[in-house]
Amino acid sequence: MKTIEIEVKEPIKLLELIDKKFPDFSRTKKKEILAHRVIIASRRITQYDFPLHEGMKVIIEGDEDRNKMMHGKMPVVFEDRYLMVVDKPVGLLSNSKFPNDITVITEINDYLIKRRSRQRAHIVHRLDRDTSGLLLVAKTKEVARQFEEDWKERVFDRSYIAVTWGAPVPATGTVRSWLTDNEYGVVSSPTDNGGKLAITHYKTLNKKGPYALVKMNLETGRRNQIRVHMRELGHPLLKDPIYGYRDDKSPLKRLALHAYRLYFVHPVTGKEIKLETPFPPEFTSLFDK
Repeated sequence: MKTIEIEVKEPIKLLELIDKKFPDFSRTKKKEILAHRVIIASRRITQYDFPLHEGMKVIIEGDEDRNKMMHGKMPVVFEDRYLMVVDKPVGLLSNSKFPNDITVITEINDYLIKRRSRQRAHIVHRLDRDTSGLLLVAKTKEVARQFEEDWKERVFDRSYIAVTWGAPVPATGTVRSWLTDNEYGVVSSPTDNGGKLAITHYKTLNKKGPYALVKMNLETGRRNQIRVHMRELGHPLLKDPIYGYRDDKSPLKRLALHAYRLYFVHPVTGKEIKLETPFPPEFTSLFDK
């Protein structure tokens, strides 16, 4: 079975649409499609009476796409019986409070179910939807809890690469501020205002024209920390719709931020795990021309 996209022509319930599209399939096969293969508006839908309206697009995943889910769209960089580290693509949520959203957690759970594992994924840390790179996920609540209780001691290098508008001055430095959330995003204060302390170390690796390639190492892991701190320096990330320039004429089609390095001490084996991914070629190509 190949992946197909169905355009809804009239109001109909989801299971009725599946019945019409696959009249020769057994009832068991149709239930399997409903349970694991239906995607509507980037959400995985399993509700049999989900209401469909004219013009909606329904994707039914094929066998090939489901088998490639983890190793194609989201490569597994490290895996053992306790942990997984994946290279998260741009546009995918780490986790969501809405159970039908497609996220790193739902993708890994699908992967574990296909392998007949009783384990389930538990988020350890998050990356923004539009940030790519290394993401650590525990396979048990206990392992996730060990990271939560001792994060700063266990994770000893969490580094990112970004492209900024202009080069920071000085070329190497540290940004330290207190961050608080509001309805529009994250607000930074140079003094303690009751927010959470955020510390980012940065180093400019290259610069050309209006762009700079900057490495960041997080001492703390706050929401939108790098994006806010680079704006504070006057050098926001390319293609950042919240903290960047409104008139962003970036040649990139994505937020210019990638989590490329993750070093940590394994909570069960005690071994040091050191993982890296290459810098995104669309970032480095800006400095090769």
